Amino acid sequence: MDYIKHLREERVNAYEQAKEILDRAGSESRNLDAEERQSVDRAFAHMDELKARENDFRSLQDAEKEIEAATAAHAEARTVSVPAPADEMDDDSLIRSLARGERRSVTFEKRDITKGSTGAPVPTSFFDQVLYIAKSTGPMLRTSTVLNTSSGEDLEIPSMTAYSTAALVAEAGSIGESDPTLATTTLGAYKYAFLLQVSSELLEDAHVSITDMVATNCGQAIGVKVNSELTVGDGSSKPNGIVTAASAGVTGGTGVTGKFTYENLVDLVYAADPAARALPGFGLMLSTSAVVDARLLQDGASQYIFAPSASDATPDTLLGFPLIENNAMAAVGLGAVSALAGHFPSYYVRQAGGIKLERSDDYAFANGLVTFRCSLRVDGDLPQTSHVKKFTGGAS
Repeated sequence: MDYIKHLREERVNAYEQAKEILDRAGSESRNLDAEERQSVDRAFAHMDELKARENDFRSLQDAEKEIEAATAAHAEARTVSVPAPADEMDDDSLIRSLARGERRSVTFEKRDITKGSTGAPVPTSFFDQVLYIAKSTGPMLRTSTVLNTSSGEDLEIPSMTAYSTAALVAEAGSIGESDPTLATTTLGAYKYAFLLQVSSELLEDAHVSITDMVATNCGQAIGVKVNSELTVGDGSSKPNGIVTAASAGVTGGTGVTGKFTYENLVDLVYAADPAARALPGFGLMLSTSAVVDARLLQDGASQYIFAPSASDATPDTLLGFPLIENNAMAAVGLGAVSALAGHFPSYYVRQAGGIKLERSDDYAFANGLVTFRCSLRVDGDLPQTSHVKKFTGGAS
């Protein structure tokens, strides 16, 4: 306060100096000369500067008081309720702790699920809930080989572009060397994220399952985008989608607006590497409109090549192979890739660091909303391109 008193006294002195000059000119009934005008302007400018310094000092004092009050309240809150360590809380408790503002960020990673000694049902982890819903929005997280890593450093996947070859050798003849041709595919970690806003009133309602609500929205939003990128991503600052990475297989005929025939699909299946065709996981992946067309196709014996599944545990089949619908693929059309045939576990998906969930009370404070940020780091590519072949609709 002594500093503010000093500023005020100095400001009064500057005012008196200016007033004295103005009063003298007024008593002489004349205007200010150039020197007097300069002195008055300096005095007024100095008064403004002193006022600004006083305001700044008061603002600093107010800020210090707010910080002290917030620190005291935080210390009191920590004394009253200290959340348990993250590794001692289940996922639902972690999310409610996040919703109450007791923590700002939680990362959920895939972990082994074990059964307790009580024999009670095992609760589904938040990670698995999100991934279950994400897999339901598209097949790429379901049919691919998924690698979970704790961090996002580049991950190299080796592959062979050409196999060794054997030769007939005469008795005591020299055996030649034949090495396979090796290549490396590098997987990074691209971040996919979105914001979810929830009213503070809803978070305070103990009857609402925060875990289910957040998991559903995270799984839906992340799943749709990630499935699209893993399907048709062009590999430029994003995953190299399976459609982009697959090698050319069959091109449709002209005059049929990009549609395939029964013969086209047979050729597509047998265009894939025979070694891949013998592996579990080989099948046909079609866009939604392509599935509609495929269900109407018949073979040479007038038998439909589509067969519906008899149970939920097994997929529908096409030409006797599992049929996978992927709505991220292009619709049937000219020059469009609407069908794939191949071993889909040959496509690798890398998930780095688990699912991260963060909270902010400030982002939409004026609307009484709490904002959650959900993010997942993913990349994908097909190291063995001969394992998946694509059908491209005719150009005209």
